[in-house]
Amino acid sequence: MANAFEVLAEPRRRQILDLLRGGELPVGELVHRVGLTQPAVSKHLRVLREAGLVEVRQDAQRRLYRLRPGPLAEIDSWLAPYRLLWEQGFDSLAQHLSTMPDEQTGAEQ
Repeated sequence: MANAFEVLAEPRRRQILDLLRGGELPVGELVHRVGLTQPAVSKHLRVLREAGLVEVRQDAQRRLYRLRPGPLAEIDSWLAPYRLLWEQGFDSLAQHLSTMPDEQTGAEQ
């Protein structure tokens, strides 16, 4: 079974997850919004389901898919140290900007 990184390397799968953030959607709606054929979307959904990123439930004749955010924790954990670097960079920028003298525009002079 592929890990979350491998599964999400495919842009259409990320697009499907983005759509499912808003709630459950049937396959037909995903086909319409993603712009792929039904077999192609079903194939992506199968990969996402096998990776544990989505789950499906039957509602009469429809199959409704929804996001399972839990497995995304693996990616979030991996990103944590990079997020810290990003925040430190912003803190350094803010500190630098706070030491710069205020400049007046020509209109205010």
